[in-house]
Amino acid sequence: MVKGSFVVVRPDKVLRDAVVVVEDDRIVDVGKESELKGKYNRYEVIDGKGKVVFPGLVNCHTHAAMTLFRGYADDMVLSEWLTKKIWPIEAHLKPEDVYVGTLLACLEMLKSGTTAFADMYFYMDEAAKAIVESGLRAVISHGMIELGNVEKGEKEIREAERIVKSCQGLGDGRVTTMFGPHAPYTCSPEYLQKVKEIAEKYGVGIHIHLAETKDEVNKVKEAFGIDLKNKGVIEYINELGILDSSVLAAHVVWVSEKEIKILAEKNVKVAHNPVSNLKLASGVAPVPQMLRTGVSVGLATDGAASNNCLDMFEEMKVAAIVHKAYNFDPTVVSASEILEMATTGGAKALLLEKDIGTLEIGKKADIVIVDLKKPRLTPLHNIVSHLVYAAKGDDVCTVIVDGKVLMENHVVKVLDENKVMELAQKTAEDLISRAQT
Repeated sequence: MVKGSFVVVRPDKVLRDAVVVVEDDRIVDVGKESELKGKYNRYEVIDGKGKVVFPGLVNCHTHAAMTLFRGYADDMVLSEWLTKKIWPIEAHLKPEDVYVGTLLACLEMLKSGTTAFADMYFYMDEAAKAIVESGLRAVISHGMIELGNVEKGEKEIREAERIVKSCQGLGDGRVTTMFGPHAPYTCSPEYLQKVKEIAEKYGVGIHIHLAETKDEVNKVKEAFGIDLKNKGVIEYINELGILDSSVLAAHVVWVSEKEIKILAEKNVKVAHNPVSNLKLASGVAPVPQMLRTGVSVGLATDGAASNNCLDMFEEMKVAAIVHKAYNFDPTVVSASEILEMATTGGAKALLLEKDIGTLEIGKKADIVIVDLKKPRLTPLHNIVSHLVYAAKGDDVCTVIVDGKVLMENHVVKVLDENKVMELAQKTAEDLISRAQT
């Protein structure tokens, strides 16, 4: 049983002096402590007096192992960032590098209140191994780049299928899978359609980068000779029959009003990455318009190579304020909407909304506790406002996933923090050394 001075059941429902009752991996009761008093006397208690209990944050687009590249390639244009720095060093990646980089990412996310994330990268069985060790929840996908090369495309499909077959359901079901075609400019239209068919065969979703940069339409033409004729990338992908409720579209910055309507009609899940988009000068996604039109939007950090951290509290604050400035309107994208994007929106993006995203009876016990006894969290007028505008990842003191306590009073119970950081430092140095020889 988890007690809290405040329990955020969901962004629009906050209880004072309440408890969340957990049995095994599920929430079995939620309510005011005074009303449930005596009903669960024999239960072990995690005391959250002076603290707020709320649903675990969901980071719905990452490249977790890229923590190894944190600070390696900053202040660059996206195209040069990819072609001159990131892709060349990724060519030297080994499976064990991905394991270590993902383990570091899991440690960072765990300590800052993220309990579930969507990950797209390479050697994803190694990523799954790290995720299982950390106790977190994740949806993983092998990043597929075909570039019109049939042989390469088939190889990528075989690897993606291998990951889906071998990793689906690992960690007592905490690891699930998607197919991950990288983007419309790295995967031909025929290939995207083929991947969609295979994803449907396995009954899993698709995780893809869409409309990230202003020149993406030109990139499609350069890569495959396809003139979109004043259409956007979303229109193009929709006409290929790719878009539906099982698609997680990362970024979605450069979209028209018509395309926003398409996203809403097809129930596509959008992963909003404000910090990464700002740092790479990709633009500001029209999130207020998306929300007004009924698009399902989740929040994400992207990889640590372009962020440079995985702190969802920082992401929430930036997401809340950037749209106010960009639209010259302080009323757009409220704190409540942001917290919803970081919890229920992310749960929908991972296709896990039946299990996570709120602290309601029957949901998985993915719970985060933040200590309110901090100068920056005093005085207290609005708990949701505090979580979005004032709290930091370091304020998280306790994290529970699947009913298991992963961190209590800032002490991580599932990983040796120092060993993980030392191993990550050595691994990153070895990787860069290999790339430079």
